[in-house]
Amino acid sequence: MTSRRDFLGTAAGVAFCSCGLLDAAHAQTGASSRQAVAVNGRNVKTIDVHAHCVFAEVPTQLGAAAAPPASTVRGSNETVITLAQRFAAMDAQRVDMEVLSVNPYWYNKPRDLAANIVKINNEKMAELCAAHPERFAGFCSLTLQDPALAVQELETAFRRQGLKGAAIAANVDGVEFSDPRFAPVWAKAEELGAVLFIHPTGTPELARRFAGNGWLGNTIGNPLDTTIALSHLIFEGTLDRHPGLKIIAAHGGGFLPSYADRSDYACMVNPAGCNAAVTLRKRPSEYLNQIWFDSLVFSPEAIRHLVAQVGVGQIVLGSDYPFPWQMRPVDHVLACEFLTPEQMVGVLGGRRRGC
Repeated sequence: MTSRRDFLGTAAGVAFCSCGLLDAAHAQTGASSRQAVAVNGRNVKTIDVHAHCVFAEVPTQLGAAAAPPASTVRGSNETVITLAQRFAAMDAQRVDMEVLSVNPYWYNKPRDLAANIVKINNEKMAELCAAHPERFAGFCSLTLQDPALAVQELETAFRRQGLKGAAIAANVDGVEFSDPRFAPVWAKAEELGAVLFIHPTGTPELARRFAGNGWLGNTIGNPLDTTIALSHLIFEGTLDRHPGLKIIAAHGGGFLPSYADRSDYACMVNPAGCNAAVTLRKRPSEYLNQIWFDSLVFSPEAIRHLVAQVGVGQIVLGSDYPFPWQMRPVDHVLACEFLTPEQMVGVLGGRRRGC
């Protein structure tokens, strides 16, 4: 059985970070005051697979055109912070390790600019994780608008830089991941055993309908983005062609796990809407059992439903830190009284099937 630690390697996290802070932070390693998490008398090393970072070196070295879009999320840290602050936040959450990712914002930028952003991201991510291997691991960035380059970046990140996979959006500037041009990237990820963390960036084509109260571009648009991405990967046969892909879907996989059974009936009700040349090896809903989903679904009842749909072995801990969606991710899982102690350990970071 493969452990969660083997699955992701270790874990990561700093919101905006300057790697010039690393030397000053070395003394923090091993000096944590965090409270240990125990389940049924067993200490658990908790691993948050969904935490974010933006590296300050990108706009510093490449100019304002390379800077990430400004965030409007109330309560998030959107200034350069020290590692000590991040460690303190993790301790308060009772998170031992974070897996760090940078939300892809460069897919619509010129190829060479995007490649430079990715290069800096991956170098700084590797430096951070190497400096603090007991608390941080990282997903690399990819220049997916150039799949051949992305293959090289993924291999370098995984084999030479010690990163555990790649954080990717839910499409590449409107092109779905099921498009054949991306097949070499998925084949390389499958060959390496690298994890692909799918994180949405919204559905801007629906901006007019999302206007008004409720921040619908995020409230609905982000989970919808993930839902569309996963549905294409299933219905276009991508997951059949690459059955060894290790995919984690952020935010509990969007809306798909909540209504997956509808997918099993769509092509029976309207065969004209389905390509007869794409013969799936199993029912669409069954592919959810080979995808991992984070626990960021906000209530124990929502986790219960996710467990019922995809299996508890497919759920991993996620917070979306530093964005204040789930500031107590460990407590969120511990509140799930329907989980057995062994299942809780698995979600929080213990040993798990198939990872």
